[in-house]
Amino acid sequence: MDLRQHIEEELNKDFQLLKEYENEKRNENDPGLRNKWENKIQLIKQEIKTRQEELNKLPITSPNSSLNQSFSQDLGFGVKLEMVYIPGGTFYMGAPKTEEESLDYERPQHYVTVKPFYMGKYTITQEQWEKVVYSCPPVARELNSRPAYFPGDKLPVERVSWNDAVEFCARLEKKTGQKYRLPSEAEWEYACRAGSAKPFAFGDTITTNVVNYNGNYTYGNAPKGEYRGRTTPVGTFQPNAFGLYDMHGNVWEWCADTWHNNYEGAPNDGSAWISEINQNVRLLRGGSWDTDPGNCRSAYRGINSLDDHYSSIGFRVVCSGAART
Repeated sequence: MDLRQHIEEELNKDFQLLKEYENEKRNENDPGLRNKWENKIQLIKQEIKTRQEELNKLPITSPNSSLNQSFSQDLGFGVKLEMVYIPGGTFYMGAPKTEEESLDYERPQHYVTVKPFYMGKYTITQEQWEKVVYSCPPVARELNSRPAYFPGDKLPVERVSWNDAVEFCARLEKKTGQKYRLPSEAEWEYACRAGSAKPFAFGDTITTNVVNYNGNYTYGNAPKGEYRGRTTPVGTFQPNAFGLYDMHGNVWEWCADTWHNNYEGAPNDGSAWISEINQNVRLLRGGSWDTDPGNCRSAYRGINSLDDHYSSIGFRVVCSGAART
């Protein structure tokens, strides 16, 4: 066993202890005993910090970034971040007036040329979030290690604000030496469509057999379906043609861009469209477990303030590519 493996094994044990201590504190009503568990929590956190500093001094193994080569980023402790290569190309962004439930802020349709980049195969999961939050010190803000309303290692992390997502990317970049960030709105739609010009990557409509949304509502000629009332584990449903999962439904996904009421003057190079006027609101894409299927369309644009965090909001990361600020 090499040194990296040894430290990671010890860190994994520390994480398990931390979880146990936090659960004990959460279930303890006696103030004195709660303080006792809090002291243990702080000690184990310091131990984790020390081990992580040792780990960070070891050489970083860079992913194979050759063209057409997806990669798996090692987050340690047996947790991986799978990144899918998205080939560059030109697509027609937005929705035509003939598209059911389309809105004017999804227009005018315009051609965008996107450079190649890597995108998370799944939205960030709770185990990925926890490992990065615990193992990397704050860059600009503190993060809750367990923010999700629906707990589960393989469930998407949710109840994270745009600012939280940006902080996570900064920590991930610091931890791995790779440039991680939120996708631009254009990158997100290009990746979601995966070559499809229809309302969804899967065609003219969707059902709850392929997407997690509120099945009490329908789109096009699809029948009503199941309303699960919660998130589902990443990878539950089929991927799109690029190999990305849950681009429609499950949780909304933050994008880097500020809000604009339409696409007049939008960049055509795939970069994030940042305005000095609307700095306090950011884009959301993809719909979620509690929305109707029309909100899950490839072209649908959502909006929330920087610090909004709901059980329907998560994110996925991209690596490299074009982003203009």
